[in-house]
Amino acid sequence: MLNAGIFILSSCLTLAVAYGTSTDSTGKRQYRIQNGQCSYTFLLPEQENCRNSPSTYSNLVQKDDPAEYDDSMQRLEQLENIMENNTQWLLKLENYIQENMRYDVAQIQRNAVHNHTAAMIEFGTNLLSQTAEHTRKLTNVEAQVINQTTRLELQLLENSLSTNKLEKQLLLQTNEISKLSEKNSFLEKRVEEMEGQRLVELNSLREEKEQLKQLVQRQTDVIKELEQQLLHATSNNSALQRQQQELQETVNNLIDTISVPTLRKSAMMQDTPMQYKDCAAVFKSGNTESGVYTLTLPNTTQQIKAYCDMETDGGGWTILQKRFNGNVDFHRTWKEYKTGFGDTAGEHWLGNEYISLLTNEQPYILRADLMDWEGNSAFSQYDQFSLSSEAQNYRIHLKGYSGTAGKISSLGQPGSDFSTKDADNDKCVCKCSQLTSGGWWFDACGPSNLNGVYYQLGQNTNRFNGIKWYYWKGSGYSLKATTMMMRPADF
Repeated sequence: MLNAGIFILSSCLTLAVAYGTSTDSTGKRQYRIQNGQCSYTFLLPEQENCRNSPSTYSNLVQKDDPAEYDDSMQRLEQLENIMENNTQWLLKLENYIQENMRYDVAQIQRNAVHNHTAAMIEFGTNLLSQTAEHTRKLTNVEAQVINQTTRLELQLLENSLSTNKLEKQLLLQTNEISKLSEKNSFLEKRVEEMEGQRLVELNSLREEKEQLKQLVQRQTDVIKELEQQLLHATSNNSALQRQQQELQETVNNLIDTISVPTLRKSAMMQDTPMQYKDCAAVFKSGNTESGVYTLTLPNTTQQIKAYCDMETDGGGWTILQKRFNGNVDFHRTWKEYKTGFGDTAGEHWLGNEYISLLTNEQPYILRADLMDWEGNSAFSQYDQFSLSSEAQNYRIHLKGYSGTAGKISSLGQPGSDFSTKDADNDKCVCKCSQLTSGGWWFDACGPSNLNGVYYQLGQNTNRFNGIKWYYWKGSGYSLKATTMMMRPADF
């Protein structure tokens, strides 16, 4: 019965257990149990016959009635039993509640732990993801740092090596500077010594100069006296020549008087000047001295001046070309090479037209005498030599080579045409005359050119446009002197 009248009010607050009693506004007694976060309130029913018991009890007490007193005591005992039963029931209820609450609390704790664990797992997962991302970033940064560090180490190594090289070079330069300083000091001393010697030599030269001036003055005076004597001797010579001329006239008159007509005719023929076509004819006429003679072109009355060599290999040579000092420019035009140019007694070219006319009349020999800057001489000789006419570009024809200026002929291939700076007749697209200078039988620029640029001593090597004769001195050596000459093959 009591169980049916129990009302339970609960509120979960804490996990601890507490007990308490109180009375509501109606006078009913309340029992409160606190277990953890939950509190339970019990309202126990009151029996109706016990409502007036206090007053009854008080009345009994007041009346001091034994029967009523015993009845009251019985009721009191019943109440005490009821209270004891209620207390036991409450204890059982408390135990039951504690057992049930223990499961609920455990479930709540498990749920809380589960929720907390899920939250922690999610938080941990996020944290792990962030940690992995940060780790990846840190790894990339670490790799970049390692690469940059490696690059910096390589640069430092290169800089170190460069610094070492520079230090070595600086050390070498310092040593060189020291050596140069020593040499400079030595040279300064030498210069000072040489200046002293130069001053001494200059003083001596000044003295010699004064002596030479005095000597020149004396020589000038002597020369003046000699000039006066020469003038006097010349006047005497003129007088002698006049006397000789008078004697010659007297002799001629005597000859005219006493000679027969045939002899007079012979004397007149001797006075008539002779005509020579080449120096061989001059030599055969009895003129055996080398020099300039007047020659007459074959089958014409045109005359030219030519130098005759009456000494080399028996004489009778007509000089075609002569070079020995570079005073005459041989880079000339076709017309100049045709008619000749230069000083007949010095450097000159005789003329292709005269050579062509002469060599086409009878066979001639060609000889080239050469001299280098070391004083060595050589020659090349051709047993047959002739030039074609101008219409055939004065083409050269040679046979029968001999001589000491190379085992092979250096003169252009037989049949080569003559070329000048304004008439390109060679077999090369490079225009040999303009490339190597002068007029010559170049063929394809060939191994020789005796009309090239004249180079002085010290400048005559590695000159491919100089006076060259390849098979004697090579293509880069420029000769000191050359002479080209011809004479009849039957001389």
